[in-house]
Amino acid sequence: MSEHPINNKLICQSCGMPMKKDKDFGTNADKSQNFEYCCFCFKNSRFTDEGISLQEKINKLVRISVEQLGLPESIARTMAETKLPQLKRWKK
Repeated sequence: MSEHPINNKLICQSCGMPMKKDKDFGTNADKSQNFEYCCFCFKNSRFTDEGISLQEKINKLVRISVEQLGLPESIARTMAETKLPQLKRWKK
């Protein structure tokens, strides 16, 4: 899969994940790519964790960052608490 031609600096507006390749993008109901949300957060025009609060999402991402990426919890938490509230899904 190649980098997406529109913009290789897109990030998921739910979790902040960089979306560079076709497989990174979520899907709309018609199976087309959704350019706002990643494949982990958005499938078939629905959030995969519908109903989750911002704080729950932060905690989930901190856990993933520590377990899968090996980041120290304090750094992962600071990153999530700083970035997520600025994303479209969480802005008030």
